[in-house]
Amino acid sequence: MTEFNSAPKLTLLPAVDVADGKAVRLTQGAAGSETSYGDPVEAADNWASQGAEWIHLVDLDAAFGRGNNTAVIRKVIKNTPRRVNIELSGGIRDDATLEAALATGAKRINLGTAALENPEWAAHVIAEYGEAIAVGLDVRGTTLAARGWTQEGGDLWQVMERLEAAGCSRYVVTDVTKDGTLKGPNLDLLAQVCARTDKPVIASGGVADLDDIAELRALVPQGLEGAIVGKALYAGAFTLAEALDVAGD
Repeated sequence: MTEFNSAPKLTLLPAVDVADGKAVRLTQGAAGSETSYGDPVEAADNWASQGAEWIHLVDLDAAFGRGNNTAVIRKVIKNTPRRVNIELSGGIRDDATLEAALATGAKRINLGTAALENPEWAAHVIAEYGEAIAVGLDVRGTTLAARGWTQEGGDLWQVMERLEAAGCSRYVVTDVTKDGTLKGPNLDLLAQVCARTDKPVIASGGVADLDDIAELRALVPQGLEGAIVGKALYAGAFTLAEALDVAGD
């Protein structure tokens, strides 16, 4: 246990996914699989009060191209204590949506579909904003998923090679088949991604219990920086305080 306690810390990012103005969780990213968990502002405040340093905030309607929750997203960020950093994702595909996202006060913006479909724009944004930009790599097997996970977006390793050349500062890796299932993260995939970059990697999808967090923390020396935790927290599998303790906070 002493060896584990001395392992580098894993940063946890509790998720607040917003659809139709409510905090929800999806199963395998499928539209229509939403389980509602109430007011997003209250959800974010709850994670902040339990010690979160980061919150992963997603506009699901924008990601699916069916409208947006801009006003709610702004309200969540405005009401979250300044000591808590926001990572914002969902529907950021051009200069206008990027500028609007940055204007919310979010610390970091996740590019998803745009990084796959518009590589030249993504490379320009990465060059201009550096650490403020992360790229979400959402995969089934080694095939990327785009457009709210409804379309294929190319080969993971080819896209990563291009993003590495562009100087991408951080990757958020989601195994779509694991997301929202509480069946454990895809540790092999995460280890493979970490092996192909010296940039930090954030894991997303599948965390079910505290053992999963311990296993993810064991990947920190390989380059894993953090983990997004969603459904397990909302379902009460453990508290954020318990998870932060296992993660080394």
